[in-house]
Amino acid sequence: MTEHLDDRSVTVIIATRDRPELLVRAIDAVAAQRHDDRVEVVVVFDQTEADESLERVAGPSVVVTSNVRSPGLAGARNSGIDLARHRWIAFCDDDDEWLPGKLQAQFDALAEMPTARAACTGILVRYDGTDTARIPDRELLTFEGFLRDRMTEVHPSSWLVDSDTLRDGIGLVDEELPGGYAEDYDLFLRTARVTPIAVAPQPLVRVWWHGGSYFFERWQLIDEALEYLVDKYPEFRDEPAGFARIRGQQAVARAAVGNRRHAMRAVLAAARRNPVEKRLPLALAVAAGFDAESALRGAHRFGRGI
Repeated sequence: MTEHLDDRSVTVIIATRDRPELLVRAIDAVAAQRHDDRVEVVVVFDQTEADESLERVAGPSVVVTSNVRSPGLAGARNSGIDLARHRWIAFCDDDDEWLPGKLQAQFDALAEMPTARAACTGILVRYDGTDTARIPDRELLTFEGFLRDRMTEVHPSSWLVDSDTLRDGIGLVDEELPGGYAEDYDLFLRTARVTPIAVAPQPLVRVWWHGGSYFFERWQLIDEALEYLVDKYPEFRDEPAGFARIRGQQAVARAAVGNRRHAMRAVLAAARRNPVEKRLPLALAVAAGFDAESALRGAHRFGRGI
């Protein structure tokens, strides 16, 4: 066994805000994991009163705290990282659900890839009562691969990372991202620069997509966050498919808020890099009056976003 796997203790960070029923489901799913090493759950309440009644010792210990950093998901996750006591750190969104065997499968994948200090699993996207399986391709989980494609099958609720590598190499979650949107994507990009990523190729997290997401339909914020990422990673400009994807997403977002002139600028910028970028027809349709929210819901039915 490689040295970094000698200690398989895990701190699971669940950032939460005003979702008490969903939060209990997420905690219970972590508690149901069959894992021989220590597991603790740090529940971080963001911009809402902490419910200390959730603290328990049956199964994994549960620590309840409040976000003491910048308001939002990024600050809440970092507040949890600050308190994490164990060798490995995992995330779970408060509206998602780990499935049986998730942790064991990840440690098995790490054992097969001795240089990796991070691991993910496949996911089941649940939308409108239907599950859609999405499985990451390990060969694509490189920095260049993430530039080309966001790979939504790589989800923060399936993320497991060595705590020392996170704190000392990758760095904490970026609290400067507008609204915290795409903070997970930014973290994946930085992780791929530092370490190989192991994959458990089974769908072991159920990701619930619904209108209750704090980023659902927040188009202006999405546009600003994507522009921030393009500035943060100048490598996007040398990756035509990735740059066109970002501009295509921005074109849809700008059209959705009625900013047709800037939407068309983004369309043209994307088309110059990748004329077949699939978001461009959608951006033009939204600029012409098609409802962006309807398009988003349609994409969700296939386990995809825009």
